[in-house]
Amino acid sequence: MTQPRQILFVQGAGAGTHDEWDDKLVDSLRRELGRGYEIRYPRMPDEDDPTYAAWSAAVRRELTTLDDGVIVVGHSVGGTILVNTLAERAPERALGGVVLIAAPFVGPGGWPGDEFTLPPDLGARLPRDVPVHVFHGLRDETAPPSHADLWAGAVPQARVHLLPGADHQMNDDLGAVAATIRRSDVA
Repeated sequence: MTQPRQILFVQGAGAGTHDEWDDKLVDSLRRELGRGYEIRYPRMPDEDDPTYAAWSAAVRRELTTLDDGVIVVGHSVGGTILVNTLAERAPERALGGVVLIAAPFVGPGGWPGDEFTLPPDLGARLPRDVPVHVFHGLRDETAPPSHADLWAGAVPQARVHLLPGADHQMNDDLGAVAATIRRSDVA
């Protein structure tokens, strides 16, 4: 029997996000992917007041429990911290893909924030030959859609997917993300 493909989903920040907001995204991804995928959805520490140190340590711990080929997915600030964590030090596991969903870009042109500021050579620091996908809703009022362009500039290998009508929570529908993950598995 084939082992299920593992996905690590890193939640966004804010009081109640794990149980009241991003759980709907994870449920949608599970439904859309169906059998053959195992989604890990750990609760990040102090979700209402995230720190890079605490969240990056939690992401690294989770990655050590997963198999090579894991696909890492981060929503909102969770995506920003996830990609910064990967750029800071290569993970012990070989990644199958990186997916950012409505992730704010922290740095020039994006959000201010010393603790989460992304390195200027971000794209070069990410694991080589790992597909990077950036999904952003055109109706996102939390992290403006222009952040997707900033990600594209910082990570030249990224494929940007702009979703008309989608808000910061992607209207609780990760069908487009699931379709991309399935296509990546076939390629």
